[in-house]
Amino acid sequence: MADITARLAGLNPFGSAPKVDDDDKGDVMAPAAGINSRRSDTAKDQLRVSRALRAFLHEHRVLSERDAGLDDKTLTPALRELLARRSFEAPAHLVDPAHPLPEYFVSSSHNTYLLANQLYGKSSPSAYETALTTGSRCVEIDAWDNADDADEPKVTHGFTLVSHIPFRAVCETIRSVYDREVAAGSFTAGSAGDPASPILLSLENHCGPHGQLRLVQIMRDVFGHRLLSEPVRRKGTREQQGSGEHVTLEDLGPKISVIVEFHLPDEDSSDSGDDDDGDDSSDDEQRRQARTAYRDQKRQQKQQQKQQPSTAIIIPELAELGVYAQSVKPKDNSWYDPGQLINGPHHHLINVSESGLAKHLPAHAVQIAAHNSRHLMRVFPKGTRISSTNLHPEKYWGVGAQICALNWQTYTTSVQLNDALFNGTPGYVLKPAALRAGGSGDLRTGRSRKLRVHVAGATDVPLHEDRERDSIKPYLTCSLYSPLMSVKEEAKRKTEPYKHHTLGFLHHGENPHATNPIWDETLEWQYEDNELVFLRMLIKSDDSWARNPKFAVATVRLSYAPVGWTFVRMNDLTGKESDCTLLVKFEFEDL
Repeated sequence: MADITARLAGLNPFGSAPKVDDDDKGDVMAPAAGINSRRSDTAKDQLRVSRALRAFLHEHRVLSERDAGLDDKTLTPALRELLARRSFEAPAHLVDPAHPLPEYFVSSSHNTYLLANQLYGKSSPSAYETALTTGSRCVEIDAWDNADDADEPKVTHGFTLVSHIPFRAVCETIRSVYDREVAAGSFTAGSAGDPASPILLSLENHCGPHGQLRLVQIMRDVFGHRLLSEPVRRKGTREQQGSGEHVTLEDLGPKISVIVEFHLPDEDSSDSGDDDDGDDSSDDEQRRQARTAYRDQKRQQKQQQKQQPSTAIIIPELAELGVYAQSVKPKDNSWYDPGQLINGPHHHLINVSESGLAKHLPAHAVQIAAHNSRHLMRVFPKGTRISSTNLHPEKYWGVGAQICALNWQTYTTSVQLNDALFNGTPGYVLKPAALRAGGSGDLRTGRSRKLRVHVAGATDVPLHEDRERDSIKPYLTCSLYSPLMSVKEEAKRKTEPYKHHTLGFLHHGENPHATNPIWDETLEWQYEDNELVFLRMLIKSDDSWARNPKFAVATVRLSYAPVGWTFVRMNDLTGKESDCTLLVKFEFEDL
């Protein structure tokens, strides 16, 4: 054990970089600061529009000279209207709460308690506040017996150097966020038509019988009436009528609902997410040693579980809290072929790692999507993602996986895609019709489409502290993501770098500073049409002899794209809204 600890402790988090595209990385997520904590203090009507962009809008006959306010430092009513448009948000019909729970995608967090990497990071209750207040509706709790106090189970990443926190403190943090949301009117209990926003707790239990009983007692004590502890029996619900269908989001309402493990006889315990295929870690010797140490400890854990089988038994008091989701690791393929889980609970949730599910794709994609139209699925990152990198969720959304659990420690491309899907929703959004009950299970339409993005320019590109205003040469790089294309095939396009002319009298026309660049370029893509296509827009600087720094990013779901010119509010690399806006126009053509 001492040797393992030494190898883990020697792992340098700032050592050689993982084999991940630098564009895919983000900074540490902005800390929680209340409801919608990543919102900027700057309201839309307080944002600036550079004179160069005002001139652009006038020249392209979008606004008259008066409405553009070329010589006015304040915003004209027309500019205010353009900035205030609700753009790239889910339309109302996609947040209709009247559908069964399996027909929604759920914004979800993995190893929520972690503030850093998964071998020696710090755990904190505040991580739950950050995840919930920034959009997650499903958070994970890894509960373990506490050798120091058997009545107070702990939350940690087992068999690692990760610090632990009290299970009770996690529950109290979740309760606090829930109460603030209710007080702020983020959701309204019992009001038909209001988007219900339950909080799902993905409980990974490593406790023995006494510890499990304490988990139940603590949840009942801390959550009280907020905890869903019995089936919904409201008059008129389809569940009450005995149809066998899943509860609707509306009937479930804003409750705290627990996902509890269900152990099948002789279940397959090999799919723990610790697969080493396609590892995203670098070949650095320390990282290899750390991964070896991690696998060694997981083998020890499994051996201990075999010697102490009682820890794998879920006591009745805990089992009954899994009212609408019992987490199952399947021992065979019966859940999708022929489509009936043998000896499984009615409201089962298939809990599988990205690697475990990828083994069945694309050969069985349609069958898996058909299963997921009626039952829940949770996909989590493989265990070798020790730096808290992420799976790409669009691949798994494409087969109807409702819960794609993401590491929210850093604002990576995957978290940005998640933001785009759930923009303007309460953390639940309807899946495409093909992936819902009665659908074909196949996103493919057989149609090709062309996307044109006319990029005008940006205002107030945020700078790093060590950069001067005109020391950057900003450009926009855009990447297309779709379940029907691999991550390696992502279609990337970029504008030319913008350079401010220091000797302005030698330059014809507008010559804004580099933080207000004008590109006036059109980028084009051709892709297979489907409802889960996303575009990620990233502002970088073309620095000579150095890695190009990133400044602002926005990711949009194309099916949410508005018609005509629109301002896109950019985020910084922590995920917080910046004061930067990007003026673009989307055009689509069926081929």
